[in-house]
Amino acid sequence: MTAIELGPWDHLHPVAVAGLLDGCPISWWIAGGYAIDAFVGRTDRREHDDIDVGILARDQGILQSHLAGWDLRCADPPGALRPWRTGEILEEPIHDVWARERANQPWRLDVLLNSGGADVWIYRRDARIRRDLSELVWWSDGIPYLAPEVQLLFKSKAVRPKDEHDFRDCLPLLGERQRAWLRQTLELVDAAHPWGALL
Repeated sequence: MTAIELGPWDHLHPVAVAGLLDGCPISWWIAGGYAIDAFVGRTDRREHDDIDVGILARDQGILQSHLAGWDLRCADPPGALRPWRTGEILEEPIHDVWARERANQPWRLDVLLNSGGADVWIYRRDARIRRDLSELVWWSDGIPYLAPEVQLLFKSKAVRPKDEHDFRDCLPLLGERQRAWLRQTLELVDAAHPWGALL
């Protein structure tokens, strides 16, 4: 099932997401293409179909309460949406929640549930890859964004043209520590990945 079949999108932009989540007492961050835009410093690089907002899975109940009254649907693999019941704790393989103000309205944001503990984020595709929460995000204009090297790790799984575009835009701007982290994590998950040689 395609995203179009699941309904149209009219996604919020990062500033609007920050307004929506103002007062929600959890860590959250903008992920996906918008995180790359912020790092590169350009909002005109390419179009975005949606907006991804990351949180730790442990905080999902708080977010659900904060968005009370919204139509929240969890993405049950391999591609069906079903209502996220009040108080329901979502566990893998469910890690996406689509949100909109009301049923039959466009989708506004895609919430990505991430593994982690009190002070650490864990890559859901390979638990050997971990990062201190203090190093997971960076801030721009008061908005938290997923670190570019972490976002590129997610994008490395099945590289689409937009992911290659994002990698090429980030590459000259990545610092040595960022390059080293991404190179080392790619060696763990896919030693033959073509990005490794470019890093």
